[in-house]
Amino acid sequence: MKLFSKEITKSHAIEILNWRYPSPYDLYNQEVDSEGIEEFLTQSYKVVVDQEGHLIGFYCTGKSAQVPKGHEFNVYQKDCLDIGLGMKPELTGRGFGRAFLAFILKELKTDSLRLTVAKFNKRAIKLYEAFGFEQADAFSNGEVEFITMLK
Repeated sequence: MKLFSKEITKSHAIEILNWRYPSPYDLYNQEVDSEGIEEFLTQSYKVVVDQEGHLIGFYCTGKSAQVPKGHEFNVYQKDCLDIGLGMKPELTGRGFGRAFLAFILKELKTDSLRLTVAKFNKRAIKLYEAFGFEQADAFSNGEVEFITMLK
């Protein structure tokens, strides 16, 4: 599958906000509202599409990729590019993650990276470790425990 990075559009944002992940990944489900659409359109989000233009996922960088509660625990002090990503729910757990992440890392063109992931998300953590990310800090937002991973 050939992947391409594109600027996000309002229709992409609405489609992503409508994605529904099963439990326990439902933590990643978002509200479909004007605030969510605005964030996708005004922050550092890009979409990843296949050769036919079908939406595969998205990624973001910088503050958009950080969990706000992490700032209280000083987990974002080290100078790294923060990345966040999401893949279409129907594609998760089917072996597409490697190609998806490899594509995003190639697009970013930097090796000093940090990502934040829910501690329960073992399949994502395993994927990130396979790409050289190592666990760094941990924190909780009161409901979910998160870890940061550095590359």
